[in-house]
Amino acid sequence: MTKRAMKRLVREGEFDAGQFDPVPYDRRAGNDENKVRRLPVERRWSPMGGDEPRDQGYLKTIKAKSPGQTQLIEAVDEHSMVLALGPAGTGKTYLAIAKAVEALEAGKVGRIVLSRPAVEAGESLGFLPGEMEDKLAPYLRPLYDALSDRLSMKRVKSLMAEGLIEIAPIGFMRGRTLNNAFVVIDEAQNCTYGQLKMLLTRLGWNSTMVVTGDPAQSDLLPGISGLADVADRLDKLSQVAVVRLMDVDIVRHPLVASMLGVL
Repeated sequence: MTKRAMKRLVREGEFDAGQFDPVPYDRRAGNDENKVRRLPVERRWSPMGGDEPRDQGYLKTIKAKSPGQTQLIEAVDEHSMVLALGPAGTGKTYLAIAKAVEALEAGKVGRIVLSRPAVEAGESLGFLPGEMEDKLAPYLRPLYDALSDRLSMKRVKSLMAEGLIEIAPIGFMRGRTLNNAFVVIDEAQNCTYGQLKMLLTRLGWNSTMVVTGDPAQSDLLPGISGLADVADRLDKLSQVAVVRLMDVDIVRHPLVASMLGVL
């Protein structure tokens, strides 16, 4: 067992099977064995098999799993502006954030800026209590998930406290110039043409911007999303890379690609 696994076991604690043995009934103590809650003691099962707990690893480099992902990774390495369009499950957001973390760790950029429109997927959640960060947390959860998969959550919080990772709503991006930064605009299909024009012009010196989205899954009213129009216009510029991922690039459950083919 590795040192990291030992620390985790010490931190989380191990169940003692003996503490869940039936307790003899004692009239004076008033305990009844039928009232004792018995919790499961087998906690080491995992789909990977084996009894040894698997250590969490945070890789600094990633490998493409499809030709489209290879094209996207190469485009991010060679261009300052990349638009990644494709269906759900093709790894658009994950690859963009992974390249952002890789650039930050290598010292190529000074910070990571992540932005995402606060648009519900077809239903209104109503008033959300708390500060601005609390209100935006449900919408930005996918970005936190991708970050925590590349970095430990403790390091993510540390980098955010230092200002090296910033998660900002699109509404607060007006007037900014993002120099020496890796910018990821996620769920861009929920942005209007004017919003995308504003976001794309935030690009500053020594910066890279990756815009991800699926024009076929916009939560805006028909005709309002500007992602497809912006991609068609920027496709004419040699300095901008527009990567269009397909169903064959989906890396989620195989049923996802099958369902998208008929839905």
